[in-house]
Amino acid sequence: MDEENETASKIHYICQTYTAKSEAHAQQGALQLGKLFQYTTASAAEERAERECRSEGCVGADAYMVEEDINSGEVSTPTFLARHGNVPEADAF
Repeated sequence: MDEENETASKIHYICQTYTAKSEAHAQQGALQLGKLFQYTTASAAEERAERECRSEGCVGADAYMVEEDINSGEVSTPTFLARHGNVPEADAF
């Protein structure tokens, strides 16, 4: 196996939004996943998270990056780039 295949990885830049769960389904302050967007740059994910956090129905948004090992499909824990509004604890990932 050559060295290029051994270190093949891909960086994913993600914007994840959150909405509030309805009172009938959750405790006060509970969050549910909203929209998920993938970008090719960190700045694009960060900008989208900031915009989404200001949109109606969105209570928070994260911009983060993960590294995927192309050979195994394993994904690293997220590295947060920006966190806006009401978001889950970082260790919830």
